[in-house]
Amino acid sequence: MHFIDLSIFVVYMAVMVGVGVYFYRKNQSADDYFVGGRRMGSVHVGLSVVATDVGGGFSIGLGGLGFIMGLSGSWMLFTGLLGAWLSAVFLIPKVKGQALFANLQTFPQVFGKVYGPKVALVAGIISAVGYLGFTSSQILAGAKLASGTFVGLDHQVALWVMGAVAVVYTVLGGLKAVILTDTVQWIILILGLSLVGIPVSYFAVGGWASIEATLAPEMLRLDHIRWQQVVNWGVTILPIWFVGMTLYQRIYACADEKSAKRAWYIAGFLEWPVMAFMGVSLGLLARVAAEQGLFGYLGAGEVAAMDPETGLPMLLRTVLPVGLMGVMMSAYFSAILSTADSCLMAASGNLMTDVARVKGGDAAAGAASKRFLRRSQVVTAVVGVVAVLLASQMTEVLSLMLYSYAFMVSGLLVPLLGALYSKRGTPTAALAAMVVGGGTTLGLAVSGLPLPLGLDGNLMGLSAALVVFVAVSLLAPVRRGGGGEEVRR
Repeated sequence: MHFIDLSIFVVYMAVMVGVGVYFYRKNQSADDYFVGGRRMGSVHVGLSVVATDVGGGFSIGLGGLGFIMGLSGSWMLFTGLLGAWLSAVFLIPKVKGQALFANLQTFPQVFGKVYGPKVALVAGIISAVGYLGFTSSQILAGAKLASGTFVGLDHQVALWVMGAVAVVYTVLGGLKAVILTDTVQWIILILGLSLVGIPVSYFAVGGWASIEATLAPEMLRLDHIRWQQVVNWGVTILPIWFVGMTLYQRIYACADEKSAKRAWYIAGFLEWPVMAFMGVSLGLLARVAAEQGLFGYLGAGEVAAMDPETGLPMLLRTVLPVGLMGVMMSAYFSAILSTADSCLMAASGNLMTDVARVKGGDAAAGAASKRFLRRSQVVTAVVGVVAVLLASQMTEVLSLMLYSYAFMVSGLLVPLLGALYSKRGTPTAALAAMVVGGGTTLGLAVSGLPLPLGLDGNLMGLSAALVVFVAVSLLAPVRRGGGGEEVRR
């Protein structure tokens, strides 16, 4: 990489760390650290939501889908549009509109209010494990992009560099730093893709005539996809809008219900069609470049043998001139960091508040609150190191992300819906659904057993969780919340 590009990239990284240092001095309590002081506006939160959800993993993953499927890969993020808008209509009024949930900091605390502390503990463990895996997927995405772009950069070294930057400014700044940097990072990504990455790559491969001549016709259609794939994406990704800890933190961070709903509508539109088509288009252009032999100087072999997720980094490295390479790298690393930091915050929040149940959160004052804040920062740092170690053992970004999604969804969705919409759900039913749902999905993933019609194991896990929840609730029809509270349904 040229000195100019490297300088742009280094300055960008330094600014991100600087934001963390700034908010390190501003944070005074757990509310500041985990939910941004509960005074954030809808535009900042909306941009942060989409930056967190799409992020680097989906950016690199979308490039891989575009490389394999073409434009039809964009349907993966259509689930983001549906999920965001359904969540705005059905979830936010329940969570943000009830006094019962007014001072919460984490998603599992919702279970604590309705089902009691034992259920909240199990939910906290499931959420923490899921977000640990998701953090790892983002760091892996950054390492892939870096090692595929920077000449001579070892993959493992790239992992630790990406992890260090993400961990440092997240540990220091908390959610305020995360939301502010997410806003900046998303703007950089959109401008980088629309003004630099796509137009430069488009002309570098020869324009539309070359694209049509190089690719199979189905790569340029939106129906080049099996219905099973649509179902699998839907049952894995759409429900995360109801059980994602990162999203609950942002609901709590919004000033009121109206601001939260507006933020979710903004996020949905930016996911699909905006980011969806930008991401797969660059992957599609990478496929054209690979077919034309433009990656031969990088040692790339047959197109069929390539890792699809490396096509995008190779494309950028090949076609971008000095100066623009630094801008584009900053754009993609922006996306990666915007998700890694949020997932890191989610996992540490689960461990501190829901699993360890360390005292001294938002209800504490003075020295106790400060001690809680410092302990939270230490836990965040430890989680970050573990996430990097996990990433060093994985090879595929999208698979790691979707496994993490599936584990959380299959374990937490059914009990959540029971908490908010059912009068018959019991703590025992919630615990049984978590264990059976998450265990079924994880067991099927580990076993590698073929499933009927090529459907995802998450569908089986959700079905098992629903059956168990209903059956156990009918056997034990009386439910009591953590403090005997009633929940409006």
